[in-house]
Amino acid sequence: MATLTAPTPKPGDMESDVPDMVSQPRLLLKRLHDVLAEGGEGQERLDRIVRVIAQNMVAEVCSIYLARAGEVLELFATEGLKKEAVHQTRLRFGEGLVGLVAERGLPLNLSEAPQHPRFAYRPETGEDIYHSFLGVPVLRAGQVAGVLVVQNVVSRRYKPEEVEALQTISMVVAELVGSGDLVPVEELSEDASKTGAPVTLDGMTLAEGVGAGVAVFHQPQVKVRQTIAEDPETERVRLEDAIAAMRLKLEQMLELPDLKHGGEHREVLETYRMFAYDQGWQERMREAVRSGLTAAAAVDRVQQENRARMAKIRDPYLRERIGDFEDLANRLIRLIQGEDNQESGPLESESVLIARNLGPAELMDYDVSKLSAIMLEEGSATSHVIIMARAIGIPVLGQVAGLMTHVNPGDYLIVDTEAGHAYLRPAEDIVETYRETINLREELLASYEAERDLPAVTLDGERITLLMNAGLLVDLPGLDRLGAEGIGLFRTEFQFMISPALPRVEEQTHIYSTALDAAGDRPVVFRSLDIGGDKPVPFLPRMDEENPAMGWRATRIALDRPALLRYQLRALLYAAAGRDLHVMFPMIAEVAELKRCRKLLDMELARLDKFDRPRPARLYVGCMLEVPSLCWQLDHLLREIDFLSIGTNDLMQFFFACDRSNPKLTDRYDLLAPPVLSFLKGIIDACNRHGVTVTLCGEMGGRPLEALALMALGLKRLSASPGAIGPVKRMIRSADYGRVRRFVLHGLSSPEHSIRDSLMNFSRDHGIKL
Repeated sequence: MATLTAPTPKPGDMESDVPDMVSQPRLLLKRLHDVLAEGGEGQERLDRIVRVIAQNMVAEVCSIYLARAGEVLELFATEGLKKEAVHQTRLRFGEGLVGLVAERGLPLNLSEAPQHPRFAYRPETGEDIYHSFLGVPVLRAGQVAGVLVVQNVVSRRYKPEEVEALQTISMVVAELVGSGDLVPVEELSEDASKTGAPVTLDGMTLAEGVGAGVAVFHQPQVKVRQTIAEDPETERVRLEDAIAAMRLKLEQMLELPDLKHGGEHREVLETYRMFAYDQGWQERMREAVRSGLTAAAAVDRVQQENRARMAKIRDPYLRERIGDFEDLANRLIRLIQGEDNQESGPLESESVLIARNLGPAELMDYDVSKLSAIMLEEGSATSHVIIMARAIGIPVLGQVAGLMTHVNPGDYLIVDTEAGHAYLRPAEDIVETYRETINLREELLASYEAERDLPAVTLDGERITLLMNAGLLVDLPGLDRLGAEGIGLFRTEFQFMISPALPRVEEQTHIYSTALDAAGDRPVVFRSLDIGGDKPVPFLPRMDEENPAMGWRATRIALDRPALLRYQLRALLYAAAGRDLHVMFPMIAEVAELKRCRKLLDMELARLDKFDRPRPARLYVGCMLEVPSLCWQLDHLLREIDFLSIGTNDLMQFFFACDRSNPKLTDRYDLLAPPVLSFLKGIIDACNRHGVTVTLCGEMGGRPLEALALMALGLKRLSASPGAIGPVKRMIRSADYGRVRRFVLHGLSSPEHSIRDSLMNFSRDHGIKL
């Protein structure tokens, strides 16, 4: 084993014997700064870094592993392990304790490392005698670029300040890695952009549409110029000044004419402003400055830690907040470094914006009239920037793996979010073909709109009611544009999810009244709050649930927190004064729950009378059928309600005991399986016997083939997303109801996995337009 530079603690040494300099990362940073100033090749400086860290942290081992192509970690420098292991020892991400740190992107602090189940002994390193282990990730641009490790013979758990010190030091290592002297930047990516070859990039549809144009890079990750502070007090002032300037710019943005009068744009930016005032975030940055980092490096370090931590969280809503904090962090760094103007390329008349992620305020910095599409390496369907993109009408393709390495500024792109992919540097024949496709699509959309006033009636005269699902005010114009006969599902939870506090009754009343105004004499079915579980709200405590879809959510929260539901019902009653009101309660598992909801509604009706406020002209009460248990109380339930809505999204995952978010199970079960259709037919038949209106408002009703099967089961009302209204109506108008019904009912007794193929063939043979 190599000679140790640091003194060797005896087995009986206590943690209190560790010198106080461990809690002084500023001093250690200063020494590292001096070491780096000496110059030399990257390897030489890395060797000096591990020696300084080992000496100053009284560690018998300090090692640096760097990431190579293919998620491999290579030992690049060590003080304490065998020198011959350098550049020879390699671990995969996830292999051993070092690989575990890289895989998780989080620190690992162990007093007995050999006892950990992930411990992997490599004889060439000679590390078998070391018990204590502390490893922290080296983070660059939100990615793990390496792992920094210290070890001791004595069994001890490293103090929080030691972990903090090592995390701060990892910033210096990250800066050295970024120079490219150690690992060539091009090695870490399969960069097809250098070949200029055409590439098809797959992704997830976040906002629907088709767009084409030249690639313009957004700059989500700004470069920190200096890591180690010369004067901590000066850096503290810079940080505070930048925070104040950022808040001022957000306040000014909220005063813009387009945002001043409310709507989703303003609601999103109000929430974004709430993040800017987050005291915990700011205090972590201040602490990083006190540790010896510059203000810019402190902001960057806190953001890197946020990204690594939040990326491991299962909850999609929390993961989506990464983009908001990253946007704010980049703005702060630009302000600190005097780079107030966004470093993005100029927009052409037709541009495709390329980014790893994007914040809502960053999108508003662009001339959106010149954006034909947005492509993101990350992103999710309910993040704030996607909500704004939909409102503006910009298609967005997200979760595009390798986007930033494949695309060059100025590359031509065709983005088809409906197909879930983009063509990068397409060949001319593809461009020509796609021009035809775009033209045909525009003609098809125009033809759907031309048919908006035609009734949804089958060839043999059976009438089907087509309603629209909505949840945002920007959805409402679709009622007239698409010819929908009303809103079969208005999701009310979005306003609650983006509000830092419980929305006031007046705010809720405005939203509901606007929806009723847009619908005119057409019905609007308001679903009461479906929050909780995987839809957390800031003003309620979060619970760590293994199965959030089946957890504390929707009506379960409302009955435990009745004030939430009462305020919402009050706002709905105010909005519907003198007009018809449809109220629907979600996630009802038994009739007793519905009765408790009705009781709260009756209390609000009595309150109207007490204060001499007008009642709705007519009040219709219904519930969602999403929990299979309710099917065994249908006869009791249908005597209590005016209408029933089948929510197949949740109902089917409970029916099959199948997590719909699990990619391995996406295609495992089919909604056109005979058991599903038989189950749904039983519900429809029961509603018809009791004279209760039944509607299906899940995604199943928005797919023409599935809608055809539902219609054949006797379902006469469908509520679908706006984009599905036209295709489903065209299918209905081309079908013979009697023939389809006979065919589908015959298939219910089939033992096959699904009737999908046979129904598709039947449709093709009978000229049904799918």
